[in-house]
Amino acid sequence: MNIISDLWNALLSVLGGLLAFFYQIIPSYGISIILLTLFVGLLLFPLTLKQTRSMKAMQEIQPEVKKLQKELKGDREELNKQLMELYKERGVNPAAGCLPLILQMPIWFALFSVLRTGSGIPEDSDLWAVVEPARDLLDRMRDLGEGVNVSGAFTDPQGTVEAVQAIFAPVTFLGMNLLISPAEAFTVGIVFFLPYALLLIVIIAAGYYQQVQTTRQRKNGDQQPTQQMAGMQNAMKIMPLFFGFISWNLPTGLDFYFAVSNLFRIAQQWLILRLGHPGKQGKTPAEPPKDEGPDANGDANPSPSPHASKKKNRRRRK
Repeated sequence: MNIISDLWNALLSVLGGLLAFFYQIIPSYGISIILLTLFVGLLLFPLTLKQTRSMKAMQEIQPEVKKLQKELKGDREELNKQLMELYKERGVNPAAGCLPLILQMPIWFALFSVLRTGSGIPEDSDLWAVVEPARDLLDRMRDLGEGVNVSGAFTDPQGTVEAVQAIFAPVTFLGMNLLISPAEAFTVGIVFFLPYALLLIVIIAAGYYQQVQTTRQRKNGDQQPTQQMAGMQNAMKIMPLFFGFISWNLPTGLDFYFAVSNLFRIAQQWLILRLGHPGKQGKTPAEPPKDEGPDANGDANPSPSPHASKKKNRRRRK
């Protein structure tokens, strides 16, 4: 347990330290989260590269998958066995699409703690100096059950609206208080809630578009996915909606991380798919030469005549 606790505290310190470092460069809480998101995205790029190419290769072997489905239609066990052999031969991992999400989960949990409680942020940093007063004020309002002023500023019994706005200004970005959740923003009013609603839409839409990029099928109307593939595709389709659902009660700063991360991965996948794969992964075997039909003597597969071979050799020498 001590090892897990030490690793967790180390992750909090790394994320909080990076966030404070980026804030030192550009004193904007929102931009600091963007820079942190890009840093994590670049750190995970090798995995994203492998995942995207694997998913692309999955699309390229669909004709062979379709052939196996047709041949082994009544034998599900043998079909899955043959498919696993095909995936192994072509270096395809059907579960590759979930790997980046799984590896980022500890980062999400740690970032939630950093944004919610300030854990990991160095207490002598400029970021701590602006985040801690805003977080303390927000916690006090939640404990007292205070509402929100009609002007859109959280009010404090011991302070003016202007003073409260000044405290929350450093943690506000694009019209959103990054410390509160969309659910809390919704209690203020529709106008105040609009940027939070747009953020949720971006999270869901960008998540779905990621799936479109990597799971676009060939135009084979009669092609049926395997049981494993169908389950994986359904799970991936649910993920964007799931993220939109949980984002409702998460700090908007973490939601902002989700949105930027999704958009950045779309750009990464576009670049990867545009560059293609330099190796042999995902390539389908060349089709065998077509039967030219019987020759004049009735032979189904005539061999080339000596004269034809000589002509070909002359052309090659030229």
